[in-house]
Amino acid sequence: MKTVFITAGLCVVLAATGCSGSEAATPSGPTGPASPVQLTNCGLPLGIGAPPKRSIALEQNATEIMLSLGLADRMVGTSYQTDPVLPQLRSAYEQVPVLAKLYPSREAVRAANPDFVYSTYSSAYAPDAAGSRADLVKLGVPAYLSPFACENAADAIPTVSFDRIFSEIRDIATVFGVPERGEKLIREQQGRLDTAGQRVHTAVPSTTGQSGAGPSLLWYYSGTTTPYVAGHGGVPDAVSSLLGARNAFTDVSQKWPAGNWEEIARRNPDVIVVADLTRGGDGDSAQSKIDFLRRNPVTSKLDAVVGGRVITVSGSSMDPSIRSVEAAELVAAGLRGFVR
Repeated sequence: MKTVFITAGLCVVLAATGCSGSEAATPSGPTGPASPVQLTNCGLPLGIGAPPKRSIALEQNATEIMLSLGLADRMVGTSYQTDPVLPQLRSAYEQVPVLAKLYPSREAVRAANPDFVYSTYSSAYAPDAAGSRADLVKLGVPAYLSPFACENAADAIPTVSFDRIFSEIRDIATVFGVPERGEKLIREQQGRLDTAGQRVHTAVPSTTGQSGAGPSLLWYYSGTTTPYVAGHGGVPDAVSSLLGARNAFTDVSQKWPAGNWEEIARRNPDVIVVADLTRGGDGDSAQSKIDFLRRNPVTSKLDAVVGGRVITVSGSSMDPSIRSVEAAELVAAGLRGFVR
């Protein structure tokens, strides 16, 4: 979560053909599409004449998707690392120039002479960051934005799902002419999800002691004075549903609403999932959250805190990304452990 989550639709078409939904165009061979690819991405038409060779990923989730597809040799820049890079991607990451600690400026982006720019957050395309996607397109640089973060809410897909995350992976693989890598990565991720779901379903009923009911999960992202928690429609909902659990605040329409401890105490979740963030703010790290929960007069009485039912996941995994599968695995493992 950067600030606010919105979602969007994506349609990918070949220049000579049409498509519906969010299906990506299929290249004719392993070296890339036989014809230019035309994208309508978050309402903005993009034209890609050939698989990009000088791309920039503007933040970590986009970077890790590209690295997972084996595209380090097609990247001339990355930026905004919020967590340690996944161990299996570290050597590939070290091959890519880091343009800025946070977002690069428009000047830095243009100096890298990219032929494709990708972000999973709309904030990367702010005027004081890389500049608008429309401006980049005018310069001949296709600028792709995740279908979960379109600038215009009217383009939004309202609910995050793993299928939609996989569609984004498929889109990027198609743009770069490596569809087989995309399908392999999706199969691996789906297999991990299937395993996580199978393992936890038999454990769920014992957690609450309620017949047929799964545990309620509070997804605690950041803040102590004002806690930010997961509402409806984001990755936490998708993971909770997969595992036969329920997001304690799924009735709140915002994906990341500002909560309050009195209401959290009233709902008294069975399990608390805390985000481990590395940015250093109040209540960002997992340990700072856990310490707060234990010492605060209100939260220290929560059943989950008293019972030690707290699970830690990376902050990035609560965003739509290849790390979201890891969140499902960690929560599944935690739930299994609580009922032994």
